[in-house]
Amino acid sequence: MAPPRGPLSQLRRGHEELVLGLLRKHGPLSRGELGKRCGLSRTTLYDILAELVASGAVVTASAQETPRGRGRPAETLTLNPDAGQAIGIDFARRGLHVAAVNLAHEIVGSASEPHDADLPWEQRVELAERLVGSLTGTGSGALRLGALDAIGVGVVGAQVEGPTTDPGETPPHPVQVLLRERFGVPVLLDNNTRLAALGEAIWGAAAGGQDVLYLRLSHGVGGGLVVGGSLHRGAYGLSGEFGHITVDPGGARCDCGGTGCLETVASIRAVLDAYRATGGRAADVPELVKAVRAGERSALDVLDRVGGRIGEVLAAVCNAIGPSVIVVGGELVETGQALVEPIERTLHDHVMPVSRHRVSLRRATLGEVAGALGGIALMLHESPLLSRYPAGPDL
Repeated sequence: MAPPRGPLSQLRRGHEELVLGLLRKHGPLSRGELGKRCGLSRTTLYDILAELVASGAVVTASAQETPRGRGRPAETLTLNPDAGQAIGIDFARRGLHVAAVNLAHEIVGSASEPHDADLPWEQRVELAERLVGSLTGTGSGALRLGALDAIGVGVVGAQVEGPTTDPGETPPHPVQVLLRERFGVPVLLDNNTRLAALGEAIWGAAAGGQDVLYLRLSHGVGGGLVVGGSLHRGAYGLSGEFGHITVDPGGARCDCGGTGCLETVASIRAVLDAYRATGGRAADVPELVKAVRAGERSALDVLDRVGGRIGEVLAAVCNAIGPSVIVVGGELVETGQALVEPIERTLHDHVMPVSRHRVSLRRATLGEVAGALGGIALMLHESPLLSRYPAGPDL
């Protein structure tokens, strides 16, 4: 017999989602703790919990330790890690990165695969489907998204309006349409570099930071800001476009339409072109890394100049925003201290003296999957970093 679908059924579903959301956000909780947080009556809460346990969505966790003489430890409940997965996908310019966590927030795994920059969206989504299936141990058709019931996605571009499944007057991004058709769930979408900033600020090099500046040096140059404990988007989702700050007014034209932007100096293509102009030979970043490790003077000189430009931009942003942590990531950081040292030196020289010993410059720790992990955080909407961030669907 099918369950009723009237107002009472909808109210009960809302109560279930409230309890699932609390367990998703806080991890294992006792019934008493859940009661304090959810505001439901004891009878209603226990009824909801009994049904969630019976369905397998919630399971008993290990008992909490209590002081000796205080009675039996309280039983705690948690989301069933086998009940489904949370999926994040980063559609980078020349590669695809996916990550999955279970409902207990344990990372199931991550995977990446490069592709041509002009690969059609249909083929990118097929690749995403295959990589996701490899992580979850299921065929794509059997992917269990469980109680989360959404996918968090990052894409390249400054015109991403925000983490929404209903773009309103803005036409949906092609990947939103294709993924929803393929997986049958809502798709939350945002700029992939901003999501990488979110990932690093939650799980990575800046975990726990309240004011964080993230810069990614890749095929493009961009970043993200955490200001006062919240991820900052800007009025039109344009925050973090550090790659389009002018560093050389007489320099090369940038794809954004400007001249001499940091991206024209510090992107992968710009750095490799500058190195080859000195007579060096490197088709990609790994070959440039080899030249650096071999102590090749021309490679070191190029990276020293590029690092100086980056340090100037970071210092200017620091003087305006006042972060406590700067995280630098992207493929170019694989060149190591040859790039990081001049960044740090120039930052020290140009930042306000009062800030010089208060700003910590760190290398990113999450690697290529930072954006995908940020997509998961966006979907869970669990972090204080998202307290003033546009919400996705009610999960």
